[in-house]
Amino acid sequence: MDTSAARDEQPGGEQAGAEESHLLKTVGWISAALGAVALGLIVGREIRLRYKFNRRTPYDLYAHSGDELPDGDCSVGI
Repeated sequence: MDTSAARDEQPGGEQAGAEESHLLKTVGWISAALGAVALGLIVGREIRLRYKFNRRTPYDLYAHSGDELPDGDCSVGI
């Protein structure tokens, strides 16, 4: 009988508990989704870097190989 008396004193107690539970579930799902996105970005970046590394050429050993510098920056400037 004590539990029924406590329930009568707080008519919105169960409603507040359900709302709090719903809020915690939502926050949990959002956190899980953000974690999955972050993990996907890290794994994708690692796969891309390995792909690029495995397809390098002998010319990639030289500094700035493949960089196209503008001709104006290499002039004397008279």
